Amino acid sequence: MYQPAHFTVEDLTDIQEFVQVVGTADFVTVDESGQPVSTLMPCVWRNDDTANGTLVMHIARANKQWEHISNGVRALAIVHGPQAYISPSNYAAKAEHGKVVPTWNYTSVHLSGTVEISHDTDYLRGIVRELTDKYETQRNEPWSIDDAPDVYMNAQLKGIVAVTLTIDRIEAKAKLNQNRSQEDQDGVISDLSSSPNSEDQLIATLMSTDGNKLIR
Repeated sequence: MYQPAHFTVEDLTDIQEFVQVVGTADFVTVDESGQPVSTLMPCVWRNDDTANGTLVMHIARANKQWEHISNGVRALAIVHGPQAYISPSNYAAKAEHGKVVPTWNYTSVHLSGTVEISHDTDYLRGIVRELTDKYETQRNEPWSIDDAPDVYMNAQLKGIVAVTLTIDRIEAKAKLNQNRSQEDQDGVISDLSSSPNSEDQLIATLMSTDGNKLIR
């Protein structure tokens, strides 16, 4: 990831919370022919006995991406946050000298490491339980994988493959006009705050937060 110093996020707690809240990642690998392949998958960042933790996911067995993955190869997980187009019309500098151009504000995390594929039913069940409980516990009548018959659930688990990324590199970026004057930033915040687009509003909120933050 290209990381100018003024956009870099280093707060690991903020980064982990961002990944947990987004809850999905574009999982990127390269096949035998050198072709990049990617699948969007739900994910959970586990803090375990590894240096940076692991990102656990599962992929459909029918998805051919997992078939070209050998345990130990490197992979990349991209976690996307809100993003917004920034018009130069919002900059006070436009009226001063006109030397302004559009840009794009966004938040993103790249997690790199080695990947392991597993077909172990108990391990898969644990991943599915963890992912399901994360969202179901917020519901008035939460569903549990225990609510489904064992025979049925075991058959469903045979249709997926566990993917575990052992993280050894963490890159996080919040590109939020930190390189512009406060007047320019205030103009952007005002414009995005009044937008009907929810992502515009989220970017405005992040721009109003002290320090480089991925989440508020």
